[in-house]
Amino acid sequence: MRANYRMQRLYVPDDLAEGSPVEPSAPQAHYLLNVLRLGDGAEILLFNGRDGEWRAALAPSGRKKAVLIPVEQTRTQPPLPDLLYCFAPLKQGRLDYLVQKAVEMGAGVLQPVVTQHTQVTKLGTDRLQANATEAAEQCGILAIPPVREPMKLERLLAEWEPGRRLIFCDEDVGTNNPLPALQAVEERSLALLVGPEGGFSDAERRQLRALPFVTAIPLGPRILRADTAAVAALAVLQATVGDW
Repeated sequence: MRANYRMQRLYVPDDLAEGSPVEPSAPQAHYLLNVLRLGDGAEILLFNGRDGEWRAALAPSGRKKAVLIPVEQTRTQPPLPDLLYCFAPLKQGRLDYLVQKAVEMGAGVLQPVVTQHTQVTKLGTDRLQANATEAAEQCGILAIPPVREPMKLERLLAEWEPGRRLIFCDEDVGTNNPLPALQAVEERSLALLVGPEGGFSDAERRQLRALPFVTAIPLGPRILRADTAAVAALAVLQATVGDW
């Protein structure tokens, strides 16, 4: 069942069950009562990443507090998409954008990767998880991708999951068309690796190309910023061998 985009959606950490009251956080209550100006009995959609999506009724208690009463489950909980999204962290604004778009476009797990040219090596995963949750809230997504702790590229490759194909964006591939390489992929378990500003080093490219589970693809004839490349790569992968 597709998401209902006409109703307000809200992420809550609480368990969701019929008739079991949920108390929104203070910022959420302020938003519902004073920004949206919702009144008693107004309906919104709740999700927690575990129990599916629920239609809930608002019960205000003053100007600053409210309770939400789940009434009916509108969608059951889907599994996380089987797409591991590996990315070199960028500066804050672009990184927020990258994470939000990855969630919107079907990433199942977000894995920060430290490469030779990565400029941001200390990362607040709580902020990235909040961005992932917000993107899910806005786009009707129920399965919220977890953000893993950053990992060096060498370790990521050394501990690679058997049977999962890694697609990596390589600007030095001798073609502009990514489709033939993607159409040749037979595995259904996929991962995407997008490099940092400045791209992968020559040594990293050689290491990646030498591995049997890696497929290199180009992203067209133009040089793309890292955050643009991330969105472009996700789009072409999902349209060719993903869930589009």
